[in-house]
Amino acid sequence: MAVIAVFNQKGGVGKTTTCLNLAAALMQENRAPIGIDLDPQAHLSLACRLKDNTLGTGMAAFFREKIPLTRLLRDTPSGWKIVPSSLELSKVDALYGSDAKAATLLRQGLSPDFTAQGAPILIDCCPMLGVLTLNALLASDRVLIPVSADYLSLEGVHRLDGALRVLESKLGKNYGQRIVVTRFDPRRKLSYDIHRLLKEKYGARVCNTRIEENAALATSPMHGQDVFSYAAHSGGAEDYRALAHELLTSGFFETVVRQ
Repeated sequence: MAVIAVFNQKGGVGKTTTCLNLAAALMQENRAPIGIDLDPQAHLSLACRLKDNTLGTGMAAFFREKIPLTRLLRDTPSGWKIVPSSLELSKVDALYGSDAKAATLLRQGLSPDFTAQGAPILIDCCPMLGVLTLNALLASDRVLIPVSADYLSLEGVHRLDGALRVLESKLGKNYGQRIVVTRFDPRRKLSYDIHRLLKEKYGARVCNTRIEENAALATSPMHGQDVFSYAAHSGGAEDYRALAHELLTSGFFETVVRQ
């Protein structure tokens, strides 16, 4: 079982889109992933037709009431499971901001009965390096970084790489990192330049698969569907199918022995 944090400090880069459709693509490969929505905006939950407004369910209940994650799992329309989020989760930083041990709560919550099936776990992180994101990073084995094909995102990934290096040094661990270029517009030279510059700096960490701009990717969450359910033969579905295949064959989702 590998725990993957899908993270970027910059918003609008396709983080939730990647989490949603990568999970659906893994489901098609019979990997039955588990999603954890750790963003108070709850966009991943909403895209799965789940709306968690009560304290007794979702990730807010995990942090506030210590309810085991296994009891908070919900089914998605595509068959994979998710622990949903809600705006209530935004209070976690205020509740635990001064508690150094609070950043380890999610790692402790990934108990053997939760991870026993060996399913990959995808964590949709919020775009801020606070208590919630630290929980995700401390619980994760690997980090998937969506980067949209624009200049500001390129600069942002350099800063993010530096932050992860500092965290790795403090934790004494090395994250397996992969960068995937999203919102790629094949009509724009800039898109190709961004992908080339990322390859030059980060080499094999950059996925060969690029996620092109696609109407189905933007529209499907409005219908509570992933791109495969909404438009199975669209370019967006082909791209995320290719990304899942690339990450699977590279061992990115291979089981990690947790200690």
